[in-house]
Amino acid sequence: MKNILFILLILGVLGSAKAQESLVSEENLYFESEAERFFWNEGKNQPLSLFRAVSAAEINPGSPWINLVEELDQKRVKESKDLTFLRQIFQKTHQSLLKKYEQHSTFNDMLEVGKYDCVSGSAALGMLLDRYGFKFDIVETDYHVFIVAEVDGKNIILESTLPIGGMITAPSEVAAYLEAYKQVEFAQLGSLNQRIGTPKIDLSNNAIFRKVSLNQLAGLLYYNDAILLFNNQKYQEASNQLSKALALYPSERIEGLKDLTKEMAYKTVGHQIR
Repeated sequence: MKNILFILLILGVLGSAKAQESLVSEENLYFESEAERFFWNEGKNQPLSLFRAVSAAEINPGSPWINLVEELDQKRVKESKDLTFLRQIFQKTHQSLLKKYEQHSTFNDMLEVGKYDCVSGSAALGMLLDRYGFKFDIVETDYHVFIVAEVDGKNIILESTLPIGGMITAPSEVAAYLEAYKQVEFAQLGSLNQRIGTPKIDLSNNAIFRKVSLNQLAGLLYYNDAILLFNNQKYQEASNQLSKALALYPSERIEGLKDLTKEMAYKTVGHQIR
């Protein structure tokens, strides 16, 4: 139980991404606003800016995030027990940022009005865990993202979408949670245009279960935004977002939707798109 993710990795359960993360030149990328371009460039040095780049309308200090970090910094000085402090991170993040679950909520939605989904919620928790030196993995599955942290040699689940009961510590419950998302051999992703964070998804035939970095998670936030545009038949806009998603995370699901977007644009509009 102590090293559940390590064991799954040895067994080949975690799957594999097509390539390592790679921030590429913005030469062929289209930015919707100067704010997005600013945060993208800043994101080469800090993941927070990459998350803020998606649907960025203006450049502001992001006060809710700053206030949360300042509060947790003060609590960390007083609290030496990692498990207790981890609980404080989880609880304070929900109190300050994660106020209302809503599918397809960007990181900026979370900062501005408290709306979040599993991608933006896991992004906030992941950056805080990184700041305070916790060992953790962000896990991408077919339609969900969650975090596995390690404290005193034990795995702990951080489920951002559950403010109550979302920090799972009992070894048997941790094992059951991971088992529910375990990759099934030869399984195929059911739908390329189904957003990550979609509720009521059948977990019996999982195709993806792998660790992603914070930068790659930002790529999934762009991917989610592209899906919304794709489903509204805004194919050029979707393709623009997918190009940025691929720059951050060149994975098969993002490449697949990019190809599908080009195909649908050609069928409906009659010309090729970027």
